[in-house]
Amino acid sequence: MLTIILLALLLGALVGFLAGLLGIGGGLVIVPVLVMLLPAYGVVPADHAILVAVATSLGSIIVTATSSVYAHHRWGSVPWSIAGGIMTGAAIGAWSVGYLAHNISGAVLQLIFGVAVLLLALRMLGSRSTLGKKPLPGKGVVVMLSAVLGGIASLLGIGGGALFVPVLNYFSVDMRRAIGCAAASGIAIALFGTLGYVIAGWQHYRLAEGFIGYIYLPALLGIVTTSVFTAPLGARLTQTLPVLTIKRVFGVFLLLVSAKMMFS
Repeated sequence: MLTIILLALLLGALVGFLAGLLGIGGGLVIVPVLVMLLPAYGVVPADHAILVAVATSLGSIIVTATSSVYAHHRWGSVPWSIAGGIMTGAAIGAWSVGYLAHNISGAVLQLIFGVAVLLLALRMLGSRSTLGKKPLPGKGVVVMLSAVLGGIASLLGIGGGALFVPVLNYFSVDMRRAIGCAAASGIAIALFGTLGYVIAGWQHYRLAEGFIGYIYLPALLGIVTTSVFTAPLGARLTQTLPVLTIKRVFGVFLLLVSAKMMFS
């Protein structure tokens, strides 16, 4: 257990920085690492590793995303008039998928997600402007779209930045505000998705074993201990880098995400 906590501390430092810089929850790093670690140390059987990893990732994102949002809010990069509808939709999608996750096969969805992210990455890398040309749709459409994205994010244990940032950027939301909105959506996804995974996993694991539902508390503790300090550092960096540079960095990040989703 001590080894897992120490590794989780290092993992938290990395994902916190990424959460602040790119508006992501860090799950795309947390989940594959925990999927390898937890069965290796006998914490869970291999067939439960992905569920525990996703649930633990979402639990950590509650803290990481909150720290990131606070930092972005201080910089004026969270447009709350937009973020409210996005968080509402994300919460609905995350709760629904989190509660039903143990009955869902994610293989096909993972492939579709990987292809979609690849297309988004290529668009961002090929773009020569900082904004898309489409206006942001009405609040009802934003809520429904956010519910779909939030559900996918909850299933994969991510904060949603890999989905929300390029979509919002396409709808003429500038990069810094899109990252701020994505961080805010991460709170809703993590909070309601975690609740679903806790209820679904309550019958499988006990608190005495270090679990709350599917959430493994020692790993969660290690991740959030360091991520809360490194998230503001990443958020501060978004204020100094040129917008197109952030966009290019995010495009490369999405390529890596796509490769992992399609070939894992």
